[in-house]
Amino acid sequence: MQDEALQRRLDTVWRMESPRLVARLMRMLGDLDSAEELAQDALVAALEHWPQQGVPDNPAAWLMTTAQRRAIDLLRQRRLHAGKHEALAQEPEWQGSVVRDHEREVEDDIGDDLLRLLFVACHPALPADARVALTLRLLCGLSTAEIARAFLLPEPTIAQRIVRAKRTLAERRVPFEVPRRKALPQRLRSVLEVVYLVFNEGYAASHGEDWMRPALCEEALRLGRVLAGLMPASAPVLGLLALMELQASRLAARTDAQGAAVLLMEQDRGRWDWLQIGRGQAALEKALALGGDDDIYVLQAAIAECHARARRAEQTDWSRIAQLYARLASVAPSPVVELNRVVAVARAQGPHVAWPLLQALHGDGRLHGYAPLEAVRGDLLAQLGRDVEARAAFERAAALSGNAREREALLARAAAV
Repeated sequence: MQDEALQRRLDTVWRMESPRLVARLMRMLGDLDSAEELAQDALVAALEHWPQQGVPDNPAAWLMTTAQRRAIDLLRQRRLHAGKHEALAQEPEWQGSVVRDHEREVEDDIGDDLLRLLFVACHPALPADARVALTLRLLCGLSTAEIARAFLLPEPTIAQRIVRAKRTLAERRVPFEVPRRKALPQRLRSVLEVVYLVFNEGYAASHGEDWMRPALCEEALRLGRVLAGLMPASAPVLGLLALMELQASRLAARTDAQGAAVLLMEQDRGRWDWLQIGRGQAALEKALALGGDDDIYVLQAAIAECHARARRAEQTDWSRIAQLYARLASVAPSPVVELNRVVAVARAQGPHVAWPLLQALHGDGRLHGYAPLEAVRGDLLAQLGRDVEARAAFERAAALSGNAREREALLARAAAV
């Protein structure tokens, strides 16, 4: 039992501290593979020493110091192999930090290292799926097997993505730095997209038997909170954090006791996490104060906050939501945003007003084979009293869905019509 307790504690420390270890080692060594390898070496050393010597008072500091010492040894070997014998006094400034008390100095710049690592993992040179896999590996401390399970993909597929991503970063010689001011908006957008992709896959799984994968939501939220701590004056960062906090507050109410999907308007709002809603509202308020009114994440957070304000479904301010979707569509035109606006308009003004808007979207090829389009069509047809057509639309939506729980919900709606 003692060994199991130690293993659990070590697993927890590793999940929390491995991103910091890799970030620091990446700055020292300049290459991801070596950084990951030495971080793992520090973990192995803990497994060897802690059972005999006991868990140190500050296990995170122990891991960091061990990893840094090994990094310095590796750098010395590299210098010798390169035939360079400069005095150790000429070594970089960080080498002396290893012999000082870790607790006094390591937090001074570790936040910058984490931010650099996040920008490297989310580099636009990488495909979106590779950015997601690398971010979960480096910034969330997930193993390749855990990432594969989360996305219902074979482990070799995820491993290949990670290897290719690292190779691309090495070939492009991507610097370990926060982008210069001119490049920051584009690069930050890439980071935020990856974090939100991870969250969305957890919130509404695209494939598989489960309606949600809460662990992915938790990892995305952790990344969002880290990012907000590192960039507290960024409206987009705070907007995304607000959006995720507000949406995650509904997780407990999104399924029933049997795991079946429960749609927003049917949820027991007493099961929503009102403390988390408060955190989301506070982040949204800060984002708006920073001038983020037209940021896409701030606008989506404002929509989520409209739902959060309604203690009962019938109190939802659908007119305000429709206005926010219209604004979002003007800032970031998208057929998916327009589809969501159709739903809001139908709630605010009735199905007769929303129907022409939906018909216009049916001609957009980008929504071909998109299950939510058929689901919204079924909903409007049901409201219009066209039951036979509504049932067919719900059945088409079910056939297009890749998620088993979503299919069940859509077929139940078809049967109810």
